[in-house]
Amino acid sequence: MYKITLFILFIVCLMSCKPYQVETKPNEITYAEFTKAQKKWTSPDGDIAYIDKGSGQPLLLLHGVPTSGWLYRKMIDPLVAKGYRVIVPDMLGFGNSAHPKGYGVYDKTQHAKRILGLMEHLGIAKWPHVMHDAGGLWTWEMLKMAPSKITHLNILNTIIYTEGFCPPLQIKKGIIGKIVMWGYRTKTNMMIKKLFKNGTNDHPMSKAETEGYIRPLRIGKTDALYKFFTTNTKSIPNYEAVLKSLSVPVQVIWGEDDEILLWKKQNQRVAKDLSIDATHIHVLSKNHFLQEEATNQLIDLIGSFNK
Repeated sequence: MYKITLFILFIVCLMSCKPYQVETKPNEITYAEFTKAQKKWTSPDGDIAYIDKGSGQPLLLLHGVPTSGWLYRKMIDPLVAKGYRVIVPDMLGFGNSAHPKGYGVYDKTQHAKRILGLMEHLGIAKWPHVMHDAGGLWTWEMLKMAPSKITHLNILNTIIYTEGFCPPLQIKKGIIGKIVMWGYRTKTNMMIKKLFKNGTNDHPMSKAETEGYIRPLRIGKTDALYKFFTTNTKSIPNYEAVLKSLSVPVQVIWGEDDEILLWKKQNQRVAKDLSIDATHIHVLSKNHFLQEEATNQLIDLIGSFNK
């Protein structure tokens, strides 16, 4: 009991720190504006919020943990201008999508089924695919179910192999884990400050940018996080067979300063298993959140690769 009390006091102290941010940035979009632009699809497990913009080649942009489609907000219009129909979902339990109670509903296989369900709903049979962070897990599971759906694969600092994953948090199911998730629900949470301070290189977030990431957590959307941090951070399935079976063009864009997803620990294995041409491996002097600090580079590389 004494240890639990100390842990709770520690979390309370963390919450007194302000997020890593600046006041404003030019031409910012607000989270309210982003939310208004989203549509809804009712999956068997609850509503999925998503952006569907443009009329060209479909392009799916998949976020990870603990973010949402908001992660790609600065890339959507430029990619539409390059001729794409850009699809950006909030996965169940994240962003503006539903967050039903339960544990199994947030399993990686269920996330994968909902990706397929959304694209079927939109009438899209095949598409170029972009994923980041835990979006890799959901993508590998999806490819196990439907390997022919993806025509081009874009890998951005994502989970691939155990040797390249250094999880920032590992918790067990139970009261301590629930307390940690409760800590994610406050705007002044040190966890969010650390996430962006450590996940970018000298790239402070504005209040509007931070709000887009924090608002879903503040209203209690943490069950999907709880599932992820109590399972996927302990062990990663071996997806070697999935990777080796793919026969589509693959592009890697990776921030080399990422301390969570480590390219150097797995680069040779990934390049070999996915048969990636060396000219399609782009290692940037950036960090985990490339969408925030390398926006224009991502737009150019993704825009030209998937045609």
